[in-house]
Order: sequence, then structure tokens, then C-alpha cells
Amino acid sequence: MAVLVTRPAEQGQALCQLLQQAGVPALQHPLIDIVANSSLNTLANDLKQSDVIIAVSQHAVHCAEHILKAQQQNWPQNTLYLAVGQKTAHYLSKVTHQDVNYPTVSDSEHLLQLPEFNRIAGKRVLILRGNGGRELIHQALSQRGADVRYCETYQRDLIPFDAVSSLTLWRDQGVDTLIVTSAEQLDYLHAQMSDEGKFWLYQQRLLVPSERIAAIATQLGFTQVCNVGSASNKDLLAALQPK
Repeated sequence: MAVLVTRPAEQGQALCQLLQQAGVPALQHPLIDIVANSSLNTLANDLKQSDVIIAVSQHAVHCAEHILKAQQQNWPQNTLYLAVGQKTAHYLSKVTHQDVNYPTVSDSEHLLQLPEFNRIAGKRVLILRGNGGRELIHQALSQRGADVRYCETYQRDLIPFDAVSSLTLWRDQGVDTLIVTSAEQLDYLHAQMSDEGKFWLYQQRLLVPSERIAAIATQLGFTQVCNVGSASNKDLLAALQPK
């Protein structure tokens, strides 16, 4: 057994270390590079003018914190902070020194069910995210009467790779489990593979963090999809442990 980890560099490295410490061979193959948007000169002002700040990922928080430090600015204190997942919430709370609420299930659909959104009309909402991504939160809160804006704190760049040689390596290393933590990673991995490569992918166990990504994987042709319900390294590791 060996696990292929596709999440970006630092998180991917940390997960591989956890797996190896647990006696599980792991290969890191990041598919996306995260680059902070250092030219975002309006971040501090955008944050201060917001009633609600939503972080969709740890990357969004990390890059925002990097930008604020470079500009010698601080997070606002009289603002409601929310996050899509537990890990993101904990990290956001650490850098802002504020309480951060999050849904028990780490996705946009469950975030929108939080009671904080019951009276959102007229509020100024800022969503911290990377370039592109889902529009559900923006659309839903706009329909409820909120003034919603994006702040793209980082750029996601696809990392080119040789699919043929990579497939050979994965087979030689005995990879039988894939960990893919975003729809973008999954789509990119699938698109790069030949028919032979796709057939191999479909036969491997695939761990994903949400029902939405699990559904996408099933539609693509994956036959052994496991929805972990979280993108945290701790939960991904637990999903691989014998029950």
C-alpha cells in the first residue's frame, strides 16, 4: 500500500510526514502552486469596511496574514469572522485573536446554514479566497440582501507534469490510494491522464473531503470514493487507519 498526496506543498508535506510516521508509505505530488497576491494594496481597508469576513481556506488566511504583515496592518477587531472548515477557523482565530464560527460539515452548503446568516440583509460581507472557485456563498448571501465582495488573496497555478512517467512511478511504488482535496485538483489530474491512466485512476481508492467532490469523482468514473467529510490532515490520516 502507498498513498499519493496531491495537495499543495506545505500541507502535502505535513500529511506525508504523518502518513510515514504511521507506517504508511506516501508520495507527494502537488498539482497546484499557491502564490500570495502581494499586489493587493486594498486588503486592510477592505477588511475594516466589512461587517462579516468569511475565509474559505487556510491558504486564504495565510496569504492575507502575509500581506497584512508586509503592509504593517492588523486584522479588524469589531468584525464577525466565519470559516468554511474547522482548521481554517482555528487558523483564522489564531491570527485575528477573535472567535471564529464554522459549520460541523466543512462545505459552503453547511456554512450557509449557520445562524449568523439569519439576519444578513444589508451587511457588508468579504469572502477571502483564491482566484476563481465556487460562487455559491456569494450568490446565496447576495440573494438574502447582503453586499458581498471577494478578496482574492492568492493565485492558484496548475503545476505541469509528465503524466506517462508519473503513472509509471506511481505503479512502481505500489500506489493504491489517492488523496485529492479539491475539485480543481481532481479535474486537472483526470484531464492530464491518457485513457490507460484514467483506467488506472478509477481502480484506486480515492479520499476526498466533501460530498460535492465525491459526486464529481463518481461522475468521472472513480469506483472507490471515500468522503472523509473534512480536508484536515488529521481526519485524512484517520480515514486510512484500520477500524
